[in-house]
Amino acid sequence: MRMLVVAPHPFFSCRGTPFSVYYRTLVAAELGLNCDLLTYGQGTDVELPGCRIYRIPAMRWLGDVKVGPSLLKMFLDTLMVFWTIALLCRRRYLVVHAHEEAVFWCMLLKPLFRFRLVYDMHSSLPQQLDNFQYTRSSIARRIFARLERGAVRTSEGVITVCPALMHHAKTLTENHEKLFLIENSIVEPVKGEERKEPNEAEMTGVEAGRRWLGARSPGKTLIYAGTLEAYQGIERLLKAFSSVVRTLPEAGLLVVGGQPHQVEKLWRQARELGITANVFFTGQLPHPDTQELIRRCAASVSPRESGNNTPMKIYELIAHRVPLIATRIESHTQVLSDDLCTLTGVEPEQMAERIIWALCNPECLQEKALRAEAWYHENYSRERYAGKMRRLIALVAA
Repeated sequence: MRMLVVAPHPFFSCRGTPFSVYYRTLVAAELGLNCDLLTYGQGTDVELPGCRIYRIPAMRWLGDVKVGPSLLKMFLDTLMVFWTIALLCRRRYLVVHAHEEAVFWCMLLKPLFRFRLVYDMHSSLPQQLDNFQYTRSSIARRIFARLERGAVRTSEGVITVCPALMHHAKTLTENHEKLFLIENSIVEPVKGEERKEPNEAEMTGVEAGRRWLGARSPGKTLIYAGTLEAYQGIERLLKAFSSVVRTLPEAGLLVVGGQPHQVEKLWRQARELGITANVFFTGQLPHPDTQELIRRCAASVSPRESGNNTPMKIYELIAHRVPLIATRIESHTQVLSDDLCTLTGVEPEQMAERIIWALCNPECLQEKALRAEAWYHENYSRERYAGKMRRLIALVAA
């Protein structure tokens, strides 16, 4: 059986969704499917046994593909439509596995090419418009909501990546048997992934981060690693940390990630709060270097203030026994609990109180991290993941 995977992402030039595409495709190939993968031109090919990778032109002169909706992505998606049609004309695919917005053009092509459609629903696309503050148009949101409903109803199988999305998908179709909860929880190394040499800016950030950590007390230093989009709650975290520093002057906060203009904006806020001696921004760093810095800190913090889609990094942190401080929102609590990490409210004063408690109780942090690691292996193992994929393929191929 042949399957076409259509993934509009910069494949392996960043973590997150591209890694979930890899594992979906890898497990499908291990289960006996012949897979072709169509993706953006940017990125690095990796070893995918039983799969061929096809790319649209990279168009690097238009800039790098960034997280969230953008005009560049709209243009690249237009090219993806033509490449999808070309592959469908060349080969007979029983199944097309469409990731995120790719489902919109795949569901239109479905009657013509008579394939069975799997919708990989990593997020609610109308909600993404709000999270990334891409548009305030209620008309655009209604259009995406209608498209999303049509995609769920048209597909023979729908993958959701967290319980909240599963609940949302159930409101869009009466056929709940075709809905599968398959979390982006596998964090094992990608086969053939090469260690990318840091560029000059990244190398500077890595060395500066190491020196800054080396001059501090690791038992009183937190780290945030991820994007610096508004919904991640970094501005609230900085406000909270200004209160933490008044109680624990030796406390430190290392922030990894973000675009230069985002870092500059947050650095100005840190200066206004008077905490520049306790906060350091590295900018974007390669993943292995980020992991090294995480291991050297007392805990990782996830101050996200809204949303219901569990970040892939949460699974990675608990799988590697990293103590975690996270906000008590659905994105986190559908996986985490007070037994597994330190949960806090989203308001700065609430964050400050729990951060101070966590930094003053390192033994409790470690105990929670141990329980979280055991929870991960019990509930999100590769075997469980493969079993869910097997049931999905059996349903769609029947």
